[in-house]
Parts: sequence; C-alpha cells; structure tokens
Amino acid sequence: MVDYRPFGRTGVQISSLTLGAMNFGARGNPDHEDGIRVIHRALDEGINAIDTADVYSHGESEQIVGKALAGGRRDDVFLATKFHGQVGENPQHRGNSRRWIHRAVENSLRRLGTDWIDLYQVHRPEPDTDFDETLGALSDLVRQGKIRYIGTSTFEPSAIVEGQWIAQQRGRERVVSEQPPYSILARGVEREVLPVAQRHGLAVIPWSPLAGGWLSGRDQTGPVSRRAERFPARYDPAVPANASKLTAVAELAALADEAGLSLIHLAIAFVLQHPAVTSAIIGPRTLAHLESQLGADKVTLSADVLDRIDAIVPPGTTLNPADAGYAPPSLADPAQRRRGAKDVR
Repeated sequence: MVDYRPFGRTGVQISSLTLGAMNFGARGNPDHEDGIRVIHRALDEGINAIDTADVYSHGESEQIVGKALAGGRRDDVFLATKFHGQVGENPQHRGNSRRWIHRAVENSLRRLGTDWIDLYQVHRPEPDTDFDETLGALSDLVRQGKIRYIGTSTFEPSAIVEGQWIAQQRGRERVVSEQPPYSILARGVEREVLPVAQRHGLAVIPWSPLAGGWLSGRDQTGPVSRRAERFPARYDPAVPANASKLTAVAELAALADEAGLSLIHLAIAFVLQHPAVTSAIIGPRTLAHLESQLGADKVTLSADVLDRIDAIVPPGTTLNPADAGYAPPSLADPAQRRRGAKDVR
C-alpha cells in the first residue's frame, strides 16, 4: 500500500503516487475497460489521487475516469482535472477566461459523472488574460461547491507568487498546488519553482517523473517512435539535446543496476525524495506499466546515489529546454524581444 502525505496546508492527505490519466483514451490506450481495470488496480493499492484534463483525448480520459469511479468509488478519491487547452475544433473552446472556465467546468463535471472536482487546475499560463480574472472565476466555483481547491500547472515562479498576492490583496481563493515537470533529466524547477512552492505552503505534484518515457528502461535507440514523430524536439535522438539525454540515461541505468533498483523506481524515488514534493504523477497506459511503477514510493535513495545522480545531471539542469513544458512569450515570441528597426536609437 502507498504512503500518504499532506496536500499543502489544506488538511487533506493524498497518496505519494498520483494516477495520471493522460494515457487513457485515443491518445494512449483506447480500450475503456482496460483503462478502468488500471484505475481500479491503482485504487486497490491505496492510490487515492487521480489527475486528468479536459484536453486528454478531447475529454475521453475524463469519461473513462468517470466510468471507473461510478458505483460508489468517487467519494474516496481526490479527483483533479485541468482546463486551458483547446477542446474540439472550435478555437473559442479554450483559455483562462471567466467565460470559458464556467463552460469548461460544466463539461468536465458531466464527463466525470460527479457533482464536484477536488482540484481544478489552470493547465498553463495565459499572459494575455488577467490572472485575477481567472482566479475570480475559480473562486466563484469554490463558493458554488463545484470545485474544492485551485491549482496551477507549469507556472513560472513569478506567476506562482502573483497568484498568492492576488488572493491576499483581492479576496480570491488561494492557489494551493503547483504541478510542474520534474524528473532527473528535467531539474530546472529546483532553481525557483520548488523553493517558492515550499515558501508559500503549496502542494507539489510533478508530472512526467519518467521524463516522458526516457527513464522507463525502454530502448531509446531503436526505430523512431510515434512520440519522436509527433515531438521530434523532445524525442528525436538526432537532436543534440536528446543525444545528451541518451548518454545520461545509460549512466542512470547503470547506477540503478548497482543500487539494485529498476530505472523506473530510481527515477520516481528521486522525485519523491525532494522535500517540496507531495506526490509524483505516474501515467501508465497498461496494467503492466502500473505494476512496474508501484512500490517506487517505498524506495529511499542513499546520499551516495543522490550525489551520483547530481554528477550525471547537475541540480537545476534541464538537459533539453523543450522538456520544460512551457516557454513564456518573452522568449517564444520574437516580437517581444526585438525592437523594430524604426525604434532603434
């Protein structure tokens, strides 16, 4: 059975492993009954937190989770979902505005077959939308009883602090959690995000502790995978940053063997051992994937093993910037970092 940890300062206890449902549905495993079996197995092992999002297989993931929790299992589950990304073909069906949030939550509640969502998360920042607009809408939903808590995902430290300031100064409900990308290969959040979360008492539930499959123990040098075809910047071994990941993975696999651990357990245990982390999100596609990840929360890495991990991937280092999960417009939009020729003095 898994262990339980405090969910920030809310008084809630959640399992140290959170079941991520991104791989249920057309995006991963399209077999609903198989997905339900995986969810039930996780619940039977004591996992009481499930994380999904409206964009995962265009709502199909939420539907599968809803089916799995029907018949009396909903009350004992800390259920989290997210909004922000475009759902369906209509470009208006997205974003962090009050208008979309109120529609998105109703859609998620219907698909999940529930009257409330425990943790409703802003899936990504949206700089053009006033964060107070977003928090105002979410605060209304808390007061209406449709959601219990507000979280963010892949927010920069300044935005995390801004959310705390808005709540204090403008009487909004407080953001209680952050869901950042965090793995041995993507340690950038160690610089500021994790310390800021600790300072403000936020729960931290990292996504992709297996680095999107890089730390799963699978051979990364074989034929180009579907992921490499869809996301070459993150998976194509011809990209220099990904070649660096291949080298690191080989060294980490050898270290795991020396420590008598699977690479999967080494990777998840590393994330869970950071004092800021509440629960690591695991995203199995099959029952076999789930079984390979169960028990990682029971592993404690020695100081020597942690030091050797630091030597392979230094603290605060993300080997491939594409794994950061979000690039702010100040970096991604050339117009925001280059003055036009007529403006040059």
